[in-house]
Amino acid sequence: MIEIQKNIPLKKHSTFQIGGPAKYFTIVKNTSQLVESLEWAKQNNLPFFLLGGGSNILFSDKGYEGLIIKIQISDIKVKGDKVFCEAGTPLSKILNITAREGLSGLEWTAGIPGTIGGAIFGNAGAFGLGIKNILESVKVLNLKSFQIEDFKSEDCQFSYRSSIFKKRKNYVILKVELKLQRRAKEDIHKRIEENFLYRRERHPLKYPSVGSIFKNVKLTKENLKLTEKFPDFKQFLQKGEIPAAYLIHCCDLKGKKIGGAQISKKHPNFIININNAKAEDVIILISVIKQKVRNQFGIQLEEEIIIM
Repeated sequence: MIEIQKNIPLKKHSTFQIGGPAKYFTIVKNTSQLVESLEWAKQNNLPFFLLGGGSNILFSDKGYEGLIIKIQISDIKVKGDKVFCEAGTPLSKILNITAREGLSGLEWTAGIPGTIGGAIFGNAGAFGLGIKNILESVKVLNLKSFQIEDFKSEDCQFSYRSSIFKKRKNYVILKVELKLQRRAKEDIHKRIEENFLYRRERHPLKYPSVGSIFKNVKLTKENLKLTEKFPDFKQFLQKGEIPAAYLIHCCDLKGKKIGGAQISKKHPNFIININNAKAEDVIILISVIKQKVRNQFGIQLEEEIIIM
């Protein structure tokens, strides 16, 4: 039986610590509770939103007029080199267990908040690696038929920071199968520590944020001419993308504040909550960044985060 709560502050469920109240809110810990909550929303003619770790979303100051369903379905099992985990399992929990078992492939997630379901939804990645490299299959709930379906990795339509689940809202990720590789435990722990250190040195971890705000700019055949107009971009040819942080830095926007929000001086693709920021403060900063980058380079930045 699910418990429907009312007027729950969403700032408590976001790593940004921003957001007004959800009119209705429930926590689900198994698939039957998830189905029950979805049916409740349908019966009451309410919109709903499925929430994982809240690490990649900006909630409105006005809150949400429907039902927020927080996914805490988080069982995990290891069988050989396979890992079976439910969508609400925190990435940190999976990393700790697999490292202890001597299984490699998730070291890049060290220091990344959020859940495995959210990582697949947004095709998370770092250091040239990503979730699509280790994903075998996904079990999903089809919201149109309320039937459970199985997706292979190639069915997920992964693209840069996106997937079929982000493009089409009628699928809910339930369970995940990962395939990892055996490796010496000391090598795994060394790589984890290196990744933690990298993030501590370069990311503004002292303040609430949702990580990178914008996607990096892919150097496709269509926009390679940018390297002719801006020769400094040639340094990114081998990587194949221009970091959004570099473009923001070039526009002298580091440290710019609006209300309680600030473009990080440490990593300009982070907007940080330095003093009870409002969603409106963040939205204005996002608009300023996009306009400045567009005016200076003719590049239209695209948000990586979800804005409610």
